[in-house]
Amino acid sequence: MLRLARENPLWGYRRIAGALAALGYRVGASRVWLILKTAGIDPAPRRVEPTWSEFLRAQATGILACDFFHCDTVLFKRLYCLVVMELGTRRVHVLGITEHPSGPWVAQQARNLMIELGNRAEGFRFLIRDRDTKFTTMFDDVFTAAGIGILKTPPRAPRANAFTERWIGGLRRELLDRILIVNARHLRRVLATYETHFNEHRPHRSLGQAAPLRALPDPVEADIKVIRRDRLDGLIHEYTQVA
Repeated sequence: MLRLARENPLWGYRRIAGALAALGYRVGASRVWLILKTAGIDPAPRRVEPTWSEFLRAQATGILACDFFHCDTVLFKRLYCLVVMELGTRRVHVLGITEHPSGPWVAQQARNLMIELGNRAEGFRFLIRDRDTKFTTMFDDVFTAAGIGILKTPPRAPRANAFTERWIGGLRRELLDRILIVNARHLRRVLATYETHFNEHRPHRSLGQAAPLRALPDPVEADIKVIRRDRLDGLIHEYTQVA
């Protein structure tokens, strides 16, 4: 019964009961319902629809995800930062920093991203964003003009954009909570350094411990020398090997 349900996601309880009867097992549809419910198998219509996490895994190579985060300086000014992640490779683009994230400014950051992506923009189908009013129609039009659909997350559902939310959380824990930011220029330099570290050095479990822009080297059996480089006054450690 469980095998029939898993291998035939369009079959309902009565259809499964009929298939069992053809095999010589006379079981009522209500009994089938009870057994499948106990096993945690949903009714037929819900079995054929992928979950949000399944959709993201299946479409990751064609999805961009963006979000805003803020940073308060020592002079009590709040700076807003816009970040975009390529879900397939986990590559991050820190697009810009401003005190006043107006609609035209946000749209210009989207145009800059499309220029940076170049021909690779054709490989993306969706952009995930929340319902923040900073994301105006001008912002959406930049992506829709390139054939990229806009997927808005439900209200108060940060898990729907979990990849960028997790990146922002890691950025705060690893860097912003450990350093005092003076002004926008200082924050740009700090974020540029962290972006390079994240894309070229930081290992990712989803990539088999590789970095978005750096594949893992071949296994080394001989002795090697490991060199550590500290960045941002030792807040970031990067390791390289020398034969």
